[in-house]
Amino acid sequence: MGFTVEDMLLVSKARYRMKLIAGKKGWSNSISWILMLEDLTIVQRFSGKELAVTTGLGFQTEEKLKRLTEELVRQQASGLIINTGYYVKTIPESIIRYADENSLPLLTVPWDVEIAEMIKDLSIRIFLQGSTDEQISGAFIEAIESPDQYERYVKALLPHFDVKGSFQVVVLHRPDLAEMDTVERKRISYRLQLALTNLTHNGHFFYYDSHFVVIMNAVKEEQARDIIHEFRTNIGKRLPDQHFVIGVGSRIFGIRNLHISYSRAKAAAQMAEAMRDPSQPGKDSCQGLVLFDKMGIYRLLYSVSDRQLLTEFEKEYLQPLIDYDEEHHSDYVKTLENYLLYDGSIRQVAQVMFIHRNTISYRMNHIRKLLGRPLGSEEEKFSCLIACLIRKMRL
Repeated sequence: MGFTVEDMLLVSKARYRMKLIAGKKGWSNSISWILMLEDLTIVQRFSGKELAVTTGLGFQTEEKLKRLTEELVRQQASGLIINTGYYVKTIPESIIRYADENSLPLLTVPWDVEIAEMIKDLSIRIFLQGSTDEQISGAFIEAIESPDQYERYVKALLPHFDVKGSFQVVVLHRPDLAEMDTVERKRISYRLQLALTNLTHNGHFFYYDSHFVVIMNAVKEEQARDIIHEFRTNIGKRLPDQHFVIGVGSRIFGIRNLHISYSRAKAAAQMAEAMRDPSQPGKDSCQGLVLFDKMGIYRLLYSVSDRQLLTEFEKEYLQPLIDYDEEHHSDYVKTLENYLLYDGSIRQVAQVMFIHRNTISYRMNHIRKLLGRPLGSEEEKFSCLIACLIRKMRL
């Protein structure tokens, strides 16, 4: 998860007498770089995850400090360090409240600390952690692609993760990620990582196979639910103009089984995308969240790698109805699906579809003729229902 505010504090509490005075909920924010600033010009070029440092020279009033913190929040900064004791004697309560409300880590170091030396030291640590993160990402990708090559990937993971413990994969998807400009994708990646609170050294975030991937390791089930829920909420706040769906894989044990959770998370994301309302793309930046373990029979359907087989099955059982609906602007496929779901109850189908029972009876007779099937056997009805469910997958 990169070099975080928490990591920085562990290193800097004694060495630089650094204190976290507000924004404690942002303690897991990872840091991409450290930048010194004394005005707002450079802040407007932030892409996310930058940590700002100031002596307070250009922010000596409460109003100017407030504008600085507001702009840092707007630009998705990782936090703010203020070199107190000369230009800024104390931090106003209003600034502390604002940082708390927006989970912006607000830190202080005394005036006699060598700021240049501190920035140099922390920048080296950020760089080294970045290199380590790349190695970890590569190891996780190898575990997903070649799970049997255990010795090749486990060495990079052992110092950082419990390889025999639980793993759960979360996949974030949007259709245009693969075609997106690399810089723009990285900017979005930074902001997503800031939205991923309460997960630091027991998790990892990376881009792979046209998805953003989150891996949680040795996290209790209840804690994982909270992390995912807060992640989804934070995405809506931090990236309101972006659309993502989230797929959550099964919780498995042992790094050798990571590929199982990953493939299931992908399947859940595919279902979330299929369920998304295309007429309202901007309604929510993260409209769909699907857990693989809650997908019912779709767990089987989305796990079929041969998508051509699913399409052929759908056409075999539904094509006459699909053609009829397209030509007559009717909803025979939906009528059949409800008829099968409600075990052939004309009354219940009529209630659900707000249509008279006689109309439903007429439709079902016509549907049988179009399909050339009496829909008498359980196998025949089950096959037609599966075909209806496959159609919902929007293959």
